[in-house]
This record gives sequence, C-alpha cells and structure tokens, in this order.
Amino acid sequence: MSCLAMSKQKALNMLGLAMRAGKLVTGEEMTLQKIRARKVKLVLVAEDAGENTQKRVKDKSTFYQVPFVNCLYSEEISRAIGKNRMVIGVLDNGFANKIKELTSS
Repeated sequence: MSCLAMSKQKALNMLGLAMRAGKLVTGEEMTLQKIRARKVKLVLVAEDAGENTQKRVKDKSTFYQVPFVNCLYSEEISRAIGKNRMVIGVLDNGFANKIKELTSS
C-alpha cells in the first residue's frame, strides 16, 4: 500500500470515527444549511459527484471560508460512514484538521 493510499485510508477511518462521534453532517442540503450557520469546519465532496453539486458546495464553502476537499470517491465515503452520501460536513475542529492534513499529503 503506497503512502498516499495509507493517508487516504487513515482519512476514511477518521471520517468513520467522526460519524460515530456525531461530528458529521451528511447530505448536500444539510451540509449547506450547516455551512450557512457557520458550524462546518471542513467540507468533503465526492470526486464523482455531479458538476452542479460540486459547484454549489464549493461556491458556498468559498463564500463562508470553509476548507473544501474533493479527493475521495462516493463509494469510499459511503463505506467509511455507513451511508450513501456525496457531501459531508465535519463539525469538529480536531477531526477537520486531521482529515485535511491526511487528504492534502
């Protein structure tokens, strides 16, 4: 397993942990709602999400200055959190910082 694959797997494990800790909001509408409420610390959008979904979430993230990551596929995200989702918001600074660090390496 390459170093990049290990980082990706660690990020996915972190997502699963954050989900169990109740520190994630899932789904496009709920995530956008929480971004507007300034509760989201990091947004993850599946790389294979639709163009409109990616643009809408990225624009909202940029406007509210929330970091945006789209290097994971929907299948990976869904497996990590146990739900079929393409958009996820991380509500906790600790989880957000660690996931951002793991996905940017």
